[in-house]
Amino acid sequence: MNPSFQRRDVLRVAAAGAAVLCGAARAQAPGWPTKPVTMIVPFPAGGGTDTFARPLSGQFSKVVGQTLVIDNRGGAGGTLGAGIAAKAPADGYTLFMGAVHHAIAPSVYPRLDYDIEKDFVPLMLLANVPQVVVVNPKRVPVNTIQEFIALVKRSPGKFNYGSAGSGTSHHLAGELFKIQTGTFITHIPYRGAGPALSDLISGNVDLMFDGLGSSAQHIKSGRIKALMVAGSKRNPAFPDVPCAAEVGLPDYTVTTWYGLWAPRNTPAEVQARAVEDMKKALATDELKTIWAQNGSEIPTLTMAAYGGFVNSEIKRWATVVKASGAKLE
Repeated sequence: MNPSFQRRDVLRVAAAGAAVLCGAARAQAPGWPTKPVTMIVPFPAGGGTDTFARPLSGQFSKVVGQTLVIDNRGGAGGTLGAGIAAKAPADGYTLFMGAVHHAIAPSVYPRLDYDIEKDFVPLMLLANVPQVVVVNPKRVPVNTIQEFIALVKRSPGKFNYGSAGSGTSHHLAGELFKIQTGTFITHIPYRGAGPALSDLISGNVDLMFDGLGSSAQHIKSGRIKALMVAGSKRNPAFPDVPCAAEVGLPDYTVTTWYGLWAPRNTPAEVQARAVEDMKKALATDELKTIWAQNGSEIPTLTMAAYGGFVNSEIKRWATVVKASGAKLE
């Protein structure tokens, strides 16, 4: 046999083998994500959404091997960022982390440039934490929610509360509290929970009806005081703070939840992969610990079940908005 022919033959076989191996590698490689993913957070940095979004971003990058970039787009009670996300390319590389505010917005805003149920695909619930009534202890010198209610009734209109913006859960939680306690507290809307919380800590506003996630670290440090968590049970992260049912407000149930959506027409296989990768990140010990410290369990609602939950929240908050007469300010 011709030696040169034999060498050519060996090289041909080797090349063919390499092609097979490369093809196999390509077949096994994940189709998504192959580049960084952007997650639009429709509130300024430092608020409750960020409390969960940034740790999630870090663990997603570790688990998946691609960066999850947080893009804060605050304004208009979270609706500005939602409108931007709704118009993003439906290729899986833009996701949207919204909140309970987006279930309230349809009942408060006369016109939105997006529809949370029609322009997005519901992916999963990420966190669910109770609202908490927190005060600046220097401006509101009380130790219990009963003392606070009595103080406000003696001085109607003297105290104010900050919110993440008109039409947000912070705003509606305050209006619901006023209805159920027969009190009057002036509402001061901000462009996100972060700026409102900053002003509460510095003493520019008296109190907030905040999500426990964003207030937790400041309660622990003593900069603000928690008087009550909403709902029928105490929160494990703050077992010494009474719940609404204990203090004579059994119907005061407000939670701040955070969820993940993708723009409409995002490919089904990308939707499924995004959910699975997020579930892997949430299953890490790091995120379990952070979620627990901020008063949330790891939710299990995904896809259709999560979509049904959002629909029920839209209907529930429409009833609250109507009863409270809440309007944009």
